[in-house]
Amino acid sequence: MTIPALNPDLSPRSSGRRGNGGDYARLLRRISDAGLMNPRPFYYAVRFGLVGAAFVIGWAAFILVGDSWWTLAVAAFMAVTFAQVALVMHDVAHRQVFRQRRLTEIVGRVVGNAGVGLAYGWWQDKHTRHHANPNHEELDPDVAPDILIWSQQQAMASRGLPRLIGRAQAYLFFPLLLLEGLNLHVAGVRALGKRSIKHRVLEGALLFGHFAGYLVTVFAVLPASTAFAFVAVHQALFGLYMGCAFAPNHKGMPTLTGKSRPDFLRRQVLTSRNVRGGVLTDVALGGLNYQIEHHLFPSMPTPNLRHAQVIVRDYCSEIGVPYHETGLFASYREALRHLHHVGTPLRTAE
Repeated sequence: MTIPALNPDLSPRSSGRRGNGGDYARLLRRISDAGLMNPRPFYYAVRFGLVGAAFVIGWAAFILVGDSWWTLAVAAFMAVTFAQVALVMHDVAHRQVFRQRRLTEIVGRVVGNAGVGLAYGWWQDKHTRHHANPNHEELDPDVAPDILIWSQQQAMASRGLPRLIGRAQAYLFFPLLLLEGLNLHVAGVRALGKRSIKHRVLEGALLFGHFAGYLVTVFAVLPASTAFAFVAVHQALFGLYMGCAFAPNHKGMPTLTGKSRPDFLRRQVLTSRNVRGGVLTDVALGGLNYQIEHHLFPSMPTPNLRHAQVIVRDYCSEIGVPYHETGLFASYREALRHLHHVGTPLRTAE
């Protein structure tokens, strides 16, 4: 059975052949026999419909409320809908929704670039590298030192703003997430200059089309002062939501460096964290709370992940691989504790 992934060269099956693939192959067989890799078209039709309806309702409410400070409540609602659209784009990019590459790319760009201003090509490239080597300091772009630092080695090598922020980054983490929405937009625009991004003209046209349509609509409906407040609240809460959805997945879990690359199964399980919760958690995090299962089977439809969890957790116990699962707030505590620990050399050097 072929497991589609963001990049066929980085699929779990091919990675397993290069390492100790026997453990993963046996797990994959159990998952396949349970039918958990099968598509779920009805689920995605309903999810697309609900998220799409919420997106339209948000814009309709914005126009109806108009010039009122109540529009900031609409901004908060639209931050949630934008994040839910982004989570749909995530599933589309992993080919959980459509198996055909061309259709996947078309829908991904419409949903991401045109819908919420997230560059599909940039995100796909970045996310593919993350899935191939999660929490690897040299290979995973999500733990590359930028504003935040993720290891004490990075802390000692840091300079400028990262070094200054690193001293108190655990306390600044959530405030900084308020800028994450802007950062995602800017990163997508900057990536248009990279030749590795396919269809850059189309990506750019859709991306700037979104920005133009968004700003023209906001400033046409609202006076300047309220419009700036709307954009600030909307983008800040959008970034906060996105950061809070992705932070529990790997932050504070073991990191890898150099040639430290265990086999595919252990590389994914040991660096990932699951978040316990019910239906509300599943919806809020878009299924990312089953991060271990998602990393083991990237193209598995989201509603199947909770069923796969039982199989994966039992299998990890069977072969002696630690499987980490915690509550949502506990996951944030673990991430913040790690960020504080990482900054220790910077504080002691003062």
